[in-house]
Amino acid sequence: MASGISAKHGLLTTKCSVFHSLQRNILPHAICIQRPTEVKCIRASTNSTAESRHNEKYCIDIVRSRDYDGFVSSLLLPEDARRSSLALRAFNVELAQVKDSVSQKTIGLMRMQFWKTTVEEIYRDDPPVQPVSAELWRAVKKHYLTKRWMLRIISEREKDMEDRAYRNLQELEAYSENTQSSLLYLLLESLGVKDVHADHAASHIGKAQGIVTCLRATPYHSSRRKVYLPMDICMLHRASQEDFIRGSREQNARDVVYDIASQAHVHLQHARSFSKNIPASAFPAFLQTVVLEDYLQRVRRVDFDVFHPSLQKRNPLIPIQLYFRSWKKTY
Repeated sequence: MASGISAKHGLLTTKCSVFHSLQRNILPHAICIQRPTEVKCIRASTNSTAESRHNEKYCIDIVRSRDYDGFVSSLLLPEDARRSSLALRAFNVELAQVKDSVSQKTIGLMRMQFWKTTVEEIYRDDPPVQPVSAELWRAVKKHYLTKRWMLRIISEREKDMEDRAYRNLQELEAYSENTQSSLLYLLLESLGVKDVHADHAASHIGKAQGIVTCLRATPYHSSRRKVYLPMDICMLHRASQEDFIRGSREQNARDVVYDIASQAHVHLQHARSFSKNIPASAFPAFLQTVVLEDYLQRVRRVDFDVFHPSLQKRNPLIPIQLYFRSWKKTY
């Protein structure tokens, strides 16, 4: 978009210079009068370009700082879908950080309502003046994204404001389906993919991602005296919330992590079982499986000790692994 405007400006500049040259050579005493409407049009176009670049940069920065793995994955998407992917991930980040950034539930619910209203306004072609909203509007106009997936993410994040542990693994999977899988459905739409097998794979990958995210965030949440691991599995292994708050590395805590991580692995295997029936154009949306597989392998190497220091460090080889997987066109 920005490049198109720059080209138009270049053409306009060229025409003006030729016009002034002809004036000097043919009509030396003529006066060039530029219409006020033309000046306004040029200024509006310039301002629009600058604002568009600012919006894009805002989304890039927030995704890079809050969802680095998603940021790298987005860079490996086809150029036509890259900017839209970053807008969708920025939208997801904005919603995800509400819970931890507010001191009162009421304030969080107000922010969720803002995003619900924003989505409705985006589909009325009247987005609010906010960088993520503007980029989302651009993505919706370009790829005809489904409003239902966006509203589903917001509604599920809103319910999660209750700030309690998941009652069972199925509840965690349902949350993951409504948030992470919905985001993947939108990414598939931005890639122009409409395929039932791709949707099935996205459903399983989203569930796996939600489960892994819950495990990865356990040390952070425990430091704030909060535990969100499924209660049924904790009870099965007689591990209390206090055990995780204390950062327990006993066998019963490891058994809880093992059971949860195993379910994420099962979802990854199910997702890959569809690979032969999925169009290659859908594979870039599933690059996140590299990150999930990496964490599951690392937690297995430390015998499912979720508090092991090595798990708190980012794997520096992830960008290379993502690029290699992208080149192989697999997930």
